[in-house]
Amino acid sequence: MLSRLTRPQALAVCALPVVALVATAVFAPLPFSLAQPGMTANVLGDNKGTPVITVSGAKTRETSGQLRMTTIVATNPDTHVSLGDVISAWFAKDRAVMPRDSVYPSGQSTKEIEQHNSAQMKQSQDAATRAALDYLHLNDKKVKVTLKLADVGGPSAGLLFTLGIIDKLDGNGSGGDLTGGRKIAGTGTIDDDGTVGAVGGVALKTQAARRDGATVFLVPKAECSDAKSELPKGLRLIPVTTLKGAVTSLAALESGKGSVPSC
Repeated sequence: MLSRLTRPQALAVCALPVVALVATAVFAPLPFSLAQPGMTANVLGDNKGTPVITVSGAKTRETSGQLRMTTIVATNPDTHVSLGDVISAWFAKDRAVMPRDSVYPSGQSTKEIEQHNSAQMKQSQDAATRAALDYLHLNDKKVKVTLKLADVGGPSAGLLFTLGIIDKLDGNGSGGDLTGGRKIAGTGTIDDDGTVGAVGGVALKTQAARRDGATVFLVPKAECSDAKSELPKGLRLIPVTTLKGAVTSLAALESGKGSVPSC
């Protein structure tokens, strides 16, 4: 004989599948990575005891100020990211939720991803060297530039590498520093012809830059809105699209003459 369920019992039975679905949604892995501000490094100085930029075949100059490349730190590609993690990061200013495929190439192992990022960094360094020497009208067969930056991958330091090489060799072109003695940070890829390209995680990189003392941030112009979304107080944005534009803006900032673009 079947017994009739009381109302509380019926509600409890009906609620069980709902609770199970919610629990599954909360704890199931999701295709996201969580990112936060990473380290910054002054390309005009040393990194882990080794000069970031070494030049032979041409006279270099002493520099003041800093040019700080910026990074983000993301969870590993095999990290379990749950709905709870996503919700927590969504409301935090110093964290971001990013599609995993936008951070890591899909279908690759952690080792393959590390190799991919290292290859991108090497290509970025080579492009930075060519762009800088071409800007200065120097023969790349006579001038050798070595770039070393430990534990960093990807192409987003290209612009800062290029500016660092120029500052080491020529400064602002009039005997002064390209930085004007400031702590300047930034991000952006670089092509051989000096075109500056967009990168990811700009809003987090501005936080890393300000944390480490930068007062000026060079940002690819296409990412101005992202950079402004969580802009730390005391950090000035300068949008750039080309190497020449970046150098011109820094020269105008130092001299106080000419216009300095803003986002």
